[in-house]
Amino acid sequence: MTARVGIRLEGVVVAYDDHAGFGEVEAGGTRYWFHCTALLDGSRHAEVGQHVTFRVVPGLRGRWEATEVTSRPPP
Repeated sequence: MTARVGIRLEGVVVAYDDHAGFGEVEAGGTRYWFHCTALLDGSRHAEVGQHVTFRVVPGLRGRWEATEVTSRPPP
């Protein structure tokens, strides 16, 4: 799959590790890693199952990552 860089996507947080401060969000069957600093609300915490919007960017580890992760109401 070609990542849709810069496009705002909707997804769900499928994993989050509070201690490490990172997790994964899934959209369209693809998972994107994110760090707690990518959460726009400044909380540094995300709940598994939380509905979010985010942008995709090239990451430092050679994979696509989620940034500007924002909570949204469930559909």
